[in-house]
Amino acid sequence: MKFGGKNVGEIDKAARAALGIIFLCMYVGSYVAQPWPYIVLVLGLILVATAAYGTCPLYSLLGMSTAAKAGKN
Repeated sequence: MKFGGKNVGEIDKAARAALGIIFLCMYVGSYVAQPWPYIVLVLGLILVATAAYGTCPLYSLLGMSTAAKAGKN
């Protein structure tokens, strides 16, 4: 699999975006005790970014993909 290629499917994107937004809201609302706020912030940003770009570097390294195959209906 090509590194940086689209490897995140639609359901995976929605789940990543939702969880990332929840994490970011938890950070902004100060609902997380120390030392976790910065970890929650970074995880939220990573999840939202991978959902927006449609690619996950970890999936690329592991050779995984949840995206639909081209030409498959």
